[in-house]
Amino acid sequence: LTVETGEFVCIMGQSGSGKSTLLTILGGMCRPSDGSVTIDGTALYGLDDDGLADFRARTFGFVFQSFHLVPYLTALENVMLPLAPLRLTAPEKRSMASEALARVGLAGKEARLPSRLSGGEQERVAIARAVVNRPTILFADEPTGNLDSATSDQVMALFAELHQAGQTIVMVTHNPDNGRYAQRTIRLKDGLAVS
Repeated sequence: LTVETGEFVCIMGQSGSGKSTLLTILGGMCRPSDGSVTIDGTALYGLDDDGLADFRARTFGFVFQSFHLVPYLTALENVMLPLAPLRLTAPEKRSMASEALARVGLAGKEARLPSRLSGGEQERVAIARAVVNRPTILFADEPTGNLDSATSDQVMALFAELHQAGQTIVMVTHNPDNGRYAQRTIRLKDGLAVS
């Protein structure tokens, strides 16, 4: 399996086919029992734990089906979380987070808590958090799984915009409608790519 820079790839398959496992392996969160993952010439699992964590923080953004927002942090503070280990000033981090929120259409909602945001807005905060560090690759695991169809379409349109701006995206989904936004679909069956 090869994903080119700037490509939007959709991974589909039935429950239990290995979609989420593949995504966690590609994202450096689950060491494979066999095989290897190479990103821009770096053998991901050849790195020690600290090197892997650093590479993951600098290179990847993650969006999950459950938004994983911290309920007592504002939208801005949630988006700033991935910037915590970076050697930036607090104003620089706030500026980057504000820019990421504006990019997903949430300018002016920086001070809202997740409970004061709709499901679609919460997903947009999660996407802003995933792209705030300008990752090389954005991984998305069922990003519209908890959303109604209209909100799902809005979120997928946002992914399409990110892709048009040059973002590499690897997305796992059950939803065939979401697959039409991708350039290529990889189908898994019993842990194997069948198409």
